[in-house]
Amino acid sequence: MTEERKTLLEFPCDFPLKIMGHAAEDFDALVVEIVSRHVVDLPPEAVQRRPSKQGRYVSLTVTVQAESQIQLDNLYRELSSHARILMVL
Repeated sequence: MTEERKTLLEFPCDFPLKIMGHAAEDFDALVVEIVSRHVVDLPPEAVQRRPSKQGRYVSLTVTVQAESQIQLDNLYRELSSHARILMVL
């Protein structure tokens, strides 16, 4: 039996994730692929892209429908362990 961690969030809820990495044509697709393994329906409008001033980096804000703290923990773990992703907030 797994024990739910205490959290201030009430699930389900919309939860924005900010994911940063080096700008590349396939970065958005990479992030969407990872997030889609943890979130069932991820509509295209859930992903907002913002390049850095000089275009070397990109920040994606992906708003997901979070179902549990465990789901978010697993998502953060996979995103932050990927070599091309520099930061996840």
